[in-house]
Amino acid sequence: MTTSANSPARTDLEFKRIDASKPAGDQIFGSIKHAILNMDLRPGCIVSEAEIAAKFGASRTPVREAFMRLREAGLVVTYPSRGNFISRLNKEKILEARYLREALEMANIRRLASGGLPSASHDRLLQNLKAQEDAVAIGDAVVFGNLDDAFHLELAEATGFPRAAQVLEKEKMVLDRLRVLSLRDKNHLGFLKDEHARIFEAICARDLTEAVRFGELHFSSILKVLADLEIRHSDYFDD
Repeated sequence: MTTSANSPARTDLEFKRIDASKPAGDQIFGSIKHAILNMDLRPGCIVSEAEIAAKFGASRTPVREAFMRLREAGLVVTYPSRGNFISRLNKEKILEARYLREALEMANIRRLASGGLPSASHDRLLQNLKAQEDAVAIGDAVVFGNLDDAFHLELAEATGFPRAAQVLEKEKMVLDRLRVLSLRDKNHLGFLKDEHARIFEAICARDLTEAVRFGELHFSSILKVLADLEIRHSDYFDD
């Protein structure tokens, strides 16, 4: 794929050909979204509708549909006479998403520390934390990232409010690319795993004070990561 000078994308990036039995637009949107959030398509790189269509073996119509949805999600920006570009990271939007996510996550933690965890949620979280330990031991950032998502979504679902998980998933997307960059630091994986374990233990003990303290420490770490990454990867951020 053609790229901007400051942020090259992987020119060898390939996508699975579309399944003709399923809506093409959904498949293309999902695949490109995944590539963007996992930094396979990096902030600032240009993406061609024609090239995307060729890679998927699709017509231009479902590609345009996918790009429209990506623009609505804030992952692609289009400039007249220049083309479609993967959006750069925006500090203000990241801080806003972090604020909203923290408010919801802390509400989840308070509710669970006060009212207790359902037994099924307790068991799933325990298994998740064991799997996090295994991922940290082998330094698998991709697996750990998936487990990180699952841990927080399980806490949200354990509240008994279905929309809690839905809203969390929406706001999390703004932070996903930042998270992918941070997980490349293997030491950071261990810190996150330990923070998750402390939150879980405090909730299980119904220790509201400690659960809130560990939760606040966990979410404040996003600000430290943002400041560091803004320096090390300045070309990924808006001017």
